[in-house]
Amino acid sequence: MRWMERAVALARASVGLASPNPQVGCVLVRDGVLIGEGAHVYELRDHAEIVALKQAGDAARGATAYVTLEPCSHHGRTGPCADALIAAGIARCVVATADPNPQVSGRGLARLQAAGIETLVGVLQESAREMNDAFAFSIQHGRPFCTLKAALSVEGHLAPPPAERKTSAPHWLTGPESRTEVQRMRHGSDALITGIGTVLADDPALTDRTGRPRRRPLLRVVLDSELRIPLSSQLVRSAQGDVLVVCGDQARGGAGLEAAGVEVLRVRSATGRLDLAAVLGELARRQILSVLVEAGSHVNGAFLAEGLIQKAVLFYSETELGEGAVPFAEGGVSPFLLEQRMRRVQRTLFGTDACVTGYLDDPWEA
Repeated sequence: MRWMERAVALARASVGLASPNPQVGCVLVRDGVLIGEGAHVYELRDHAEIVALKQAGDAARGATAYVTLEPCSHHGRTGPCADALIAAGIARCVVATADPNPQVSGRGLARLQAAGIETLVGVLQESAREMNDAFAFSIQHGRPFCTLKAALSVEGHLAPPPAERKTSAPHWLTGPESRTEVQRMRHGSDALITGIGTVLADDPALTDRTGRPRRRPLLRVVLDSELRIPLSSQLVRSAQGDVLVVCGDQARGGAGLEAAGVEVLRVRSATGRLDLAAVLGELARRQILSVLVEAGSHVNGAFLAEGLIQKAVLFYSETELGEGAVPFAEGGVSPFLLEQRMRRVQRTLFGTDACVTGYLDDPWEA
């Protein structure tokens, strides 16, 4: 357990650096002594097992490998890790979880077993799987794993736009601890989606402010069917190839946005509603595995109505908004009803805010 915990920690440390590949950690141990370890970083090509084997050298013969994901058995940007472990003379391989790709799942383990290597699967499986939810879901469904995040009042409402807030209403519904957690969530996401209503009401920047390195900048996506986003908005002014505005196929304009460094994507639309499946399909084409939805009532309702949310993270503050508050989602879905649909629910405190996290779909089920 101790060595797999170390492998999981190594994998977690690669957040933001491995996508579109999974986060994987590997630890090599011989006679109770650590002889090599590594995590996968996409730009460096080597998978975690190869990094650890290079550290261990000849000492790997007879060692035990602890790997958070089944060693691959196919040729891609690198050769099969299962073959490398066999060639190094590994005696035993402990794996947290099998590969979620139905095309290759089990093949790496079978190759190790055929070579006489003892295998054990399922150690710290839940921990290893959670960090790769997006990889598992996207490889099986062909679209990004979507997490809906919402900051809510104690009654389960969104904050009204600044112009409609009472003078006594706080600028932030949730406290600094919750906002720090949201930044962590942004850092772990490939893209963030919001709606034009949120942009016009709050003028957010929607950036990853953790300061931690990431392979690709957070792609900030605005759903704006009629191209109403102001050139003076923070999103447009801060665009450096990392802002994508999605509009309807009949929307006019866009040249000014493109001149400002914003990409404009036109998709099918009907009665002012964008084809969300087409939006997610385009993001998948760009190797976006994980999407954080930080939006208002309209976008929340649309994503939920179409069954496009796999996970929800709901932050409840102690603030009461009373009359004039904005519903959590159009279509009559309250956050409390949503909680009843969640599985694997976790409840956490961030300062004085209560956070409820749960899954609407199991990302590891085909």
